[in-house]
Amino acid sequence: MRCPYCRYPETKVLETRETEGNTRRRRECLRCAKRFTTYEQAEQDELTVIKKDGRREAFDRDKLLNGLRRACEKRPIEQAQLERAVEDIEARLINHKKSAVKSSHIGEMAMRRLKKLDNIAYLRFASVYRDFADITSFQDEVRQLVSENKQKKALSE
Repeated sequence: MRCPYCRYPETKVLETRETEGNTRRRRECLRCAKRFTTYEQAEQDELTVIKKDGRREAFDRDKLLNGLRRACEKRPIEQAQLERAVEDIEARLINHKKSAVKSSHIGEMAMRRLKKLDNIAYLRFASVYRDFADITSFQDEVRQLVSENKQKKALSE
């Protein structure tokens, strides 16, 4: 680490603090004795999303969060729940050890999370994501959801 004042290459770390997502260090130059702060953040490999049409783009967590928000409009779901869902999905993708992931995989992960949070939000997201061809395919999805809910209820009783 070079001193920003005199460019001398040696500094002494006076204090280290962990903050959200990075490390803050107070340093002192060994030549000019001036103090300064540095922030360190772990560099992550960029995650690439492979779209349905074959295009590739960088993963954008805000895009995923906005999609979940739209599905959850006027539903009793807190912003913090959506943030946790996005963080969980992003962490799973990063831990997947692949630099590229299909958008369909991300969509399926998002639908599983929404299904746990709220059935209506799940159906909204699924209707856009799966692009139902007609009302029958939408009804089939609703029937399957009702059936799963009945099974869960029966198991919990």
